[in-house]
Amino acid sequence: LDELPEFKRDVLEVMRQPLEDREVTISRAKFTVTYPSSFMLVASMNPSPGGYFNDPDAPVTSSPAEMQRYLSKISGPLLDRIDIHIEVTPVPFDKLSEDRKGESSVDIRKRVTAARNIQSKRFLNNEKVHYNAQMNTKQIRKHCALDESSKQLLKTAIERLNLSARAYDRILKVARTIADLEASENIEGAHISEAIQYRSLDRDGWLG
Repeated sequence: LDELPEFKRDVLEVMRQPLEDREVTISRAKFTVTYPSSFMLVASMNPSPGGYFNDPDAPVTSSPAEMQRYLSKISGPLLDRIDIHIEVTPVPFDKLSEDRKGESSVDIRKRVTAARNIQSKRFLNNEKVHYNAQMNTKQIRKHCALDESSKQLLKTAIERLNLSARAYDRILKVARTIADLEASENIEGAHISEAIQYRSLDRDGWLG
């Protein structure tokens, strides 16, 4: 979904149940039907109506009231159900024009395939769960155990950012996936730290 805040809020709120339960319930006068609805939501939005809120070199043209109206269409409960938030800042010309060699698509594909294989083995005896995003709270506790330093790191983030219990679970699932991509049996502090960075819309200065 492009330009997420341009959708009506009640339309966006309808996604909360399928994002959480991976099913959608339709109720009519005489019957109620529940359908499977497992999908991947990818959405984008500007940080403000004018689009320059996070650009240090451009003036902010929107008033605080306009920004609040714009961002208020995205509710906290909806954001809670999105696993990864990433703030994309403007890229300077020198960065665009420089010759950089990053990880190739072939190598990335190999790591992703290996991580999916790890998850397939992890949930081999569970016909309802096939990958980390599908884990419930009990399974998260089993497969996302943390050492004391990682627990303290996560505790500090939860308290400082005032994150919800749902965001806590999502951080653990994302950290588990980051560890899988590195073929790490245990979730380390670096994995937790990276997963916390992917909750950028939970921070002050965005949605309240």
